[in-house]
Amino acid sequence: MARLLGWAHAHESRYVTICNVHVVVSASRDAAYRDIINGSDMATPDGAPVAWMLRRQGFAGQPRISGPDLMWALCERAAKENLPVYCYGSTPATLGLLEERLRAAFPALRITMESPPFRALTPEEDAAAVERINASGAGIVFVGLGCPKQERWMSEHRGRDALDESPLRVKAVMIGVGAAFDFHAGTVQRAPAWMRDNGLEWLHRLLSEPGRLWKRYLVTNTLFILGAARQLLWK
Repeated sequence: MARLLGWAHAHESRYVTICNVHVVVSASRDAAYRDIINGSDMATPDGAPVAWMLRRQGFAGQPRISGPDLMWALCERAAKENLPVYCYGSTPATLGLLEERLRAAFPALRITMESPPFRALTPEEDAAAVERINASGAGIVFVGLGCPKQERWMSEHRGRDALDESPLRVKAVMIGVGAAFDFHAGTVQRAPAWMRDNGLEWLHRLLSEPGRLWKRYLVTNTLFILGAARQLLWK
């Protein structure tokens, strides 16, 4: 939190990947996507199995870093520290509900919402979106475009260095928060705390949206288990 807020107040162009099992497995199978994850300024374990594997690798006490929880905590700090934030992604309806809830929880929060088209943007549209983000003064940009689109978007919009004046350089900390917009807006029900605490949030989401998520969870979870077992046995 301290590091993210320090970058945000300095308007450094950085990006953060919140890595669940799906992200880890996707990165292991796609070299280009793996480079994006490895190239992030911070990567955190969003998912009990990922945090558990880190603890087994010697990072004692490593907790799960949930995207929705991190977003909420950062909004609370941003409101106290007069730090503008920007939400980029999802639908206008979801963003409307999200803004209503955030303003009710944090009246002092300076927040801007944008729902980009559900298609590839033209170079002119992309540059205009970046200009709106930078003009807002936001120090943090929460990106809710879904995996892997949000990670690719953040990587493409991080500046190479402090002198990079590219029209596509976002002058803020970009954080890919996945379904956090839907959870906080109330359009998707989040798993109960006991399921989240016991690494079962994926099961709740699978049961809630089986048609859309069955392959993601059943296939990627199996591949993660196989990969984790192989890594632990070879250690």
